[in-house]
Amino acid sequence: MNGSLVLQVLLVLDVAGMLGLAIFYLSRRQLSWHQYLGWGLVALIFPLLGPFLVIASRPGVLRKKPAPRRILVRQLR
Repeated sequence: MNGSLVLQVLLVLDVAGMLGLAIFYLSRRQLSWHQYLGWGLVALIFPLLGPFLVIASRPGVLRKKPAPRRILVRQLR
C-alpha cells in the first residue's frame, strides 16, 4: 500500500467525519428547512473549514430538551 494512498484515505475520512459532526450539530438546533439546507451546504462546499464555520456561528436557537415525564405511582391501599 502506497503512503500517499493512506494519507488520501485518512483525509477523506477526516472530511466525512467533520461533515457528520456539523450535521449532528445542526440537528440539535432549531432551524427552518432553508436554513438547515444553507448551513449544510456551507459545511459541504468548504470541506475543511465549513464545519468549523457552522459550529462557530451557532445558527438558530438551541432546541430545548423535553421535560422528563413523571411517572405517577398509585398507592395501593
